[in-house]
Amino acid sequence: MNSRERVEAALRLEEPDRVPYCELGVDRALAAKLLGWEETDQAADLEKNTYTLEEAKAIAARLKLDNICYVLRAPVYAEKLPGQDGRLFYGEGLIRTEKDLARLEFPDPYDDALYEEAEFFAACKGEYSLWFVTRLGIFPTMLSMGMENFSIALYENRSFVEQVLDAYCSWIEVVAERICQLDFDVFVSTDDMAFKSSPFFSREVFCELVLPRYKRIASKITIPWVLHSDGNISPFVDDLLDLGIAGLHPNEKGAMDIRAMKQKYGDRLCLLGNVDLNLLGMGTPAEVDREVRDLIRDLAPGGGYIVTSGNSLAGYLLPENVLALAEAVQKYGLYPIQLD
Repeated sequence: MNSRERVEAALRLEEPDRVPYCELGVDRALAAKLLGWEETDQAADLEKNTYTLEEAKAIAARLKLDNICYVLRAPVYAEKLPGQDGRLFYGEGLIRTEKDLARLEFPDPYDDALYEEAEFFAACKGEYSLWFVTRLGIFPTMLSMGMENFSIALYENRSFVEQVLDAYCSWIEVVAERICQLDFDVFVSTDDMAFKSSPFFSREVFCELVLPRYKRIASKITIPWVLHSDGNISPFVDDLLDLGIAGLHPNEKGAMDIRAMKQKYGDRLCLLGNVDLNLLGMGTPAEVDREVRDLIRDLAPGGGYIVTSGNSLAGYLLPENVLALAEAVQKYGLYPIQLD
């Protein structure tokens, strides 16, 4: 199997020749260390942690990844704060009242020029599984309004929340339809909806506010859809399955039990995750090797599992541990899985 076929099989809940290894993102600071690139200052545009096709393939080859990613997201209207190694943190939201709605300006989703680079990625992806990475709307809505302001408005000014959310969802609805006409293999939405303990909002709010809009977007997604959310989104999983998601990422350690998810949803949902970022950042290669081995042993039999880090490959991770992750998938991931 090539990489694309391997990922397709896993998303169909089948056993490929080997467990796929994929990532949603690799910080440029880490990529520079792994590939000997000159490190650059990313502070000028923190939201763009993107790569040319050549760079994406170089990273994939170095880490033996089965996927490459193309990223296109609507802008977030919040303060952007630089963290260590180019990590982006969002501060205070800038959409505070209805008067600020005029600030919401997105790239024209009907403009052919918006898709030229995506078309190039799709035409030249080779044997990699090509993933389109975006956001649907609830997370950028919360960030742009600010968490406190968003939470208060949910109960005091719901129409304001709906106007911001509709702006984001209407944009990605058009983009999703266009992207799915290109030769992308996986559609990935990255909308955090939960703390480690529980979702940001109740299931009632999710069903009233988020679900109807996501149904419209889902009708435009005609390729396998992987949904990312950090935190404990257990209360939403059945609703998300009804929307048609094929995979769930990252099943965050300490928030969701990925092994329990396998037992409950393994016949309906491909699980992606969840190699511990703390281990990748502070552990040893031997510890990483053992972590990957145990995940493959417990989750890979029967198919429907893709190894990934517990979020993305951040710039603060130890290069030797990231390489240990990549090597462990090659070492332990061959089907049939025979690990004790």
